Amino acid sequence: MAGSMPADTAQPKRNGAKPCPVCGKPATAASHPFCSERCRDVDLNRWLSGAYAIPGRPADDEDD
Repeated sequence: MAGSMPADTAQPKRNGAKPCPVCGKPATAASHPFCSERCRDVDLNRWLSGAYAIPGRPADDEDD
């Protein structure tokens, strides 16, 4: 029954506030999961510059 669900269930419930992943301060609703736009931009720069990388095994040479 679609009419019986409250409108506030559209957003997932966040049990236990997690700190900002960049600086550790409490996150704000406007910049979630970050505490500010600055920390959001710092995180984006880390992604774009390759600071966040998943290590993998070396590529095999196909010429051998």
